[in-house]
Amino acid sequence: MSHVEWRSRPQVHRPVMICAFSGWNDGGEAASTAARYLREELGATRFARVDPEEFFDFQVNRPTVRLVEGVTRRIDWPQNDFAVTHAAGRDLIVFTGTEPNVRWRTYCEALLEVARSLETELLVTLGAFLADVPHTIAPPIAVASADPVWLERPGVVPARYEGPTGIVGVLHDIASAAGLPTVSLWGAAPHYLSANANPRVSLALLEQLRDLLDLELDTGRMEGAARAWLEQVNEAIEEDGNLAGYVRRLEHASEEGEDQEMPSGDDLAAELERYLRERGEADP
Repeated sequence: MSHVEWRSRPQVHRPVMICAFSGWNDGGEAASTAARYLREELGATRFARVDPEEFFDFQVNRPTVRLVEGVTRRIDWPQNDFAVTHAAGRDLIVFTGTEPNVRWRTYCEALLEVARSLETELLVTLGAFLADVPHTIAPPIAVASADPVWLERPGVVPARYEGPTGIVGVLHDIASAAGLPTVSLWGAAPHYLSANANPRVSLALLEQLRDLLDLELDTGRMEGAARAWLEQVNEAIEEDGNLAGYVRRLEHASEEGEDQEMPSGDDLAAELERYLRERGEADP
């Protein structure tokens, strides 16, 4: 039984699938925001979805009711949509979803069903985690892979994480076992700003993705959102003496680290491992 509902089957050539999930893998909502921006900026067209019925506890991820044109009531279920677009000589499949509550392996197989059907050559996931980094520096991005070809590229580090994982980790494991090369991009977001969306980390993920895949992508709107966010955060933090002092200590620690040695992908991956372990211990 297929869990994928197809609207149409697009004609694509050697596409790359890009996935992002809201939830555990989405610190500061940075990854899901980046994927939505990519889909909107490139004019991607939705062509399929994963039926949420088998994968979600609707008492945890409740559907929402809204009015259409002030009259008709409509229920919106957790979205898990595939969209397709063409950018600079490359076809992209952009998947935006919500981390499921149950049947993770079956859910990932549904994603791979679409990847196989369209002869996808590469799977890229976007993720974000909370770290001890100040919001005033450029958000660090780690690029990891278990694929030997991609590991030959500068800046790509081995995927060696051990500990609790999210749907991103499961998807990479199942995709690699099926012979599909995978690359993961992880952005570090300031842990003290975890309650709000962080467009600076979203922008950093988009820029890294653009460089990784050699895309033509206008990030102007996201750059504007990141500047406005930074101004608002700076104003709010300066009004809180304790928090302002804490940020300055983080900045000082970051500057000292840069004087000695620039943070490497391995350093950031180690920070990611610490974060995931702590999340695994804290979450039931």
